[in-house]
Amino acid sequence: MSIEIPSGLTDLLQDFTVAVLRERPDDLVEFAAQYFSKLHDGDGKGKREVKFSEPADAESDIDDEPPELPRNRFSRRKSVCAERYDPEADDESENEPKVVFPKTDEQRARLAASVKNILLFRALEKEQMQEVLDAMFEKRTQPDEHIIDQDDDGDNFYVIDSGMYDIFVNGNKVGSYNNTGSFGELALMYNTPRAATIVATTPGSLWALDRSSFRRIVLKNAAKKRKMYESLLENVSMLKSLEPYERMNLADALETKTYSDGECIIAQGDEADGCYFIENGSVRITMKNKNADDPTKEKQIATYNAGQYFGELALITNNPRAASVYACGDVRCAFLDVNAFERLLGPCMDIMKRNIAHYEEEVERMFGKGAK
Repeated sequence: MSIEIPSGLTDLLQDFTVAVLRERPDDLVEFAAQYFSKLHDGDGKGKREVKFSEPADAESDIDDEPPELPRNRFSRRKSVCAERYDPEADDESENEPKVVFPKTDEQRARLAASVKNILLFRALEKEQMQEVLDAMFEKRTQPDEHIIDQDDDGDNFYVIDSGMYDIFVNGNKVGSYNNTGSFGELALMYNTPRAATIVATTPGSLWALDRSSFRRIVLKNAAKKRKMYESLLENVSMLKSLEPYERMNLADALETKTYSDGECIIAQGDEADGCYFIENGSVRITMKNKNADDPTKEKQIATYNAGQYFGELALITNNPRAASVYACGDVRCAFLDVNAFERLLGPCMDIMKRNIAHYEEEVERMFGKGAK
């Protein structure tokens, strides 16, 4: 199913991104709430209505005369028109040859270290991540070199390996990167011109992924994974109360994890880091009875199959894990971390609390009162 991007959404997201780069807030969610509230109070007249205080260490005011940027060393084609990209409707990229840039062991090790925390790559499978590593190429940079220029077409997505880079919007410096980070994805994701200029201030190194490979590997696979997760979540009874857009946001936050037969997924007594939705396979739930003759002995209390979920109890009660969970055969789960759980599953909290009451009754039936 094709999803049409609403008119004005791209500009809205770009303006918000620029504001984030300018302010560099510690709490992004709180900043977003203030930003869009002020935008709404300004009757939707645009980002000029949204004003935030400049950071204490800002070198110049945003209304000052824009500084002269270093001369662009490369002539880039200006954007004329960008078609809307729909990854679900793109069949051509499936037949495109895979791009492979040979790398030394040292280069591959540096690349793997640079991309391990990139959010865009989190949803990729191991094989897809290997494709990304193969397709990325190294670009050495020099001081004053323009990596991308505002309003140009998007050609590559960049991951910083080393070096420092300044961010300019409309001639004003709004931020910088210091030996870590990534940039350039917005123009490739939304088919819009570059929203900022990035200039190297020191010698450095970047890893680049070309536009075609970015779409084929990252965007298409992200769209496929979202569709798969949405189908999974539609069959979870607890989530029936969610609106479609809420399920879509939840699907985007999920991460695939796989386990082999007998592997411990969560252990009783551990701190909770998230909850799990079973995609394939089944798991067994076991519990130790602290009042038994042998408090280390585990007793199976339930078996969960595809479409069921577990691990939410400790998140709701803010207690350690009350039971252990083991894989029965090969198991594939969709994992939702604790922060996303609290942010996205508020509408389902009453249902989960009712399920906890049922769980406690089952434990008491098997172990007797006070077993918890």
